[in-house]
Amino acid sequence: MKEYQLGEFEEIVLLTVAILHDDAYGVSIKEEIENRLDRKVSVSALQSALRRMEKKKYLKSEFGEATAIRGGKRKRYFKVTKTGKAALDYTKETRMKLWSAIPDVSYEYSKAWISSGILPHPGLPNS
Repeated sequence: MKEYQLGEFEEIVLLTVAILHDDAYGVSIKEEIENRLDRKVSVSALQSALRRMEKKKYLKSEFGEATAIRGGKRKRYFKVTKTGKAALDYTKETRMKLWSAIPDVSYEYSKAWISSGILPHPGLPNS
């Protein structure tokens, strides 16, 4: 179902909004992704993804109350919609189908590396 296709970063953002539930706003989403995945996130990439997914109706947003700490500026909080949940479910199901379709023989090469204690490194010969 093409309407539910998510890019990797969109999937990460959508999952993070779901994890944060009532505390999902720009800074908290960015920090959660960076902390959980040890991955730097630019504010502009995050904002683009949030706007894109709101346009697709995967997310909805609303402003919170103004606070003195933020100089009266209100936070925009995000929530996963039913459509967003369906997109996550579809993505998970699709990935699980692919993972379960990998034959055991595809992993045979790793048995020798594991038993020898030498694991391959991406970009090196024989990896």
